[in-house]
Amino acid sequence: MLPAPGFHHLHLNSVDPEAAIDFYTRQFATTTKTAWGGLPALASPNDVLLLFDRVATPAPTSPQTAIWHFGWHVPDSRATLERYRGRPDVKLLPLYTGDDSGSVLISSDTWPGAGGVLGRTKAGISEAKATGVQPTRVGGFAYMEGPDDALVEYAGNHPAERFNHVHFFHEDPYCAQLWYQKHLNAEVPAGRTPPAPMTEATCKVVRGDDRTFPALDRDGMYRTPSAAVVFGDVGFFSYMRQGPEPLVSTRGQLYDHIGLSVRDLDAWIAKLRGEGVRFLEEPYTLGDTRAVMIEGPSREALELVEVG
Repeated sequence: MLPAPGFHHLHLNSVDPEAAIDFYTRQFATTTKTAWGGLPALASPNDVLLLFDRVATPAPTSPQTAIWHFGWHVPDSRATLERYRGRPDVKLLPLYTGDDSGSVLISSDTWPGAGGVLGRTKAGISEAKATGVQPTRVGGFAYMEGPDDALVEYAGNHPAERFNHVHFFHEDPYCAQLWYQKHLNAEVPAGRTPPAPMTEATCKVVRGDDRTFPALDRDGMYRTPSAAVVFGDVGFFSYMRQGPEPLVSTRGQLYDHIGLSVRDLDAWIAKLRGEGVRFLEEPYTLGDTRAVMIEGPSREALELVEVG
């Protein structure tokens, strides 16, 4: 079996890549400005890149694609929030708590999740109040608005600052997990296996009825079912799409595609063709190497980049 790809890059469309890179280097001190394949880039210390294409007009962020946001680990998310509070170039985004119109700027300032879910339903919030559950006020996740209307999560407390994940919406999260396992040999991180073994015949699971909080949406968000795979040290976490409309292609949107690194591109092309995976672009030159573009289970574009 071919070894699983590594995570290479997240590719964004930006009206001003240089300004975007400058923003990220200010907010995440371990990142550096660089270039790769002839494109402006931001480098995270775990050998992960954000690549940028310059576009004449702002890239759309709707209709919703499979890519929801990307995120960083930070050593102390609460201390990071306090730094950001004093920076006029940072727009902090509220997390609504489900308690009337209440909101917080970091998840650890409201009731902790329960039952392995990051949030609580309205009923769970009532139970927390009745039983005296208190916010932990330690670590937690929070969001800011990045350049080009990017949604950026930072979470702690972790050993070091680094690019950590891309968060997805999928039509069927467990089916997407199986797709990444089957076609890209992805691993499932510990604790993120389905509640029961899944097959392609059983992976379509009905979305949970109850919205949970805290959430970026005042009405909460659906967090079950959820699934995950990893490439290297970068997680692909996913929830089911939130609205009734099918997800659209990522191409041309703010988050245009994800790059995964492989050692033997020809072998991967043969494997994926044999498995009926859809190719969006045939092999092409990319900087000093080659790449191919395929489509993931919820219309996310995935670029396989050959590395030495």
